[in-house]
Amino acid sequence: MRPRNAAATREAILASALEAFTRAGYDGVGVREIAESAGVTAMLVNRYFGSKEGLFAEVVEAAMAERTVLTDDPATLAADLAASLVRRTAPDAGRLDPFLLVLRSAPNPRAAEVLRAGIERHVEKHLTDLLPDREKAGPALVLSVIAGFWLMRALVGSTELNRADEDVVRRKLERVFAVLLAE
Repeated sequence: MRPRNAAATREAILASALEAFTRAGYDGVGVREIAESAGVTAMLVNRYFGSKEGLFAEVVEAAMAERTVLTDDPATLAADLAASLVRRTAPDAGRLDPFLLVLRSAPNPRAAEVLRAGIERHVEKHLTDLLPDREKAGPALVLSVIAGFWLMRALVGSTELNRADEDVVRRKLERVFAVLLAE
C-alpha cells in the first residue's frame, strides 16, 4: 500500500486510470485493477472519486484539458493544425492517450456522454473561443477531420498516408482546415 499523501495518492489513481482506460476502454477495466496498479484499495478509489464513472470523468477532464494538436494563434491555426497532426501521427510518433481514450471508451453510451462533454468543454470551446465569429459547426468538423486522419494514419496504418510525402500531406490538410475554419 502507498504511504498516506492525499495529493500523491489522487495523482497515482488518475495516472493508473488514464493508462487503464486508454489501454482497455471504459468497459474493459474495473476499479479494482486501477486501484491495484495505483497501490491503493478499490474503496479508496471510490472515496476519492465516488465511482468508476466519477473517476472516468476526471480522467477525461484532465486528458481533454491538455493541448495536443491545437494552438492559440487564429492566423496560423490551419497550418499549425496540419503540421502538428502530421508530426503526431508519424509512424515513429508516440501514442496519443486522449485519442485512444475516446476510441476505446466511446462504445459505452455513458462514457460517450462524458467524453462528448469533455471534448465540447475543452477542445471545441478552445476553437470556438479562437474563432468567435465563425459558423459553429466548424470546430466539430475540424475535430472530425483530425480524428479520421489520426485513425487512418496512426491506428490503421494506411500504407498510402504513411508512404506519402509529409509536406504534401501537410499542405493538403492545411487547405482542408483553412476551408473548415473560414468565415
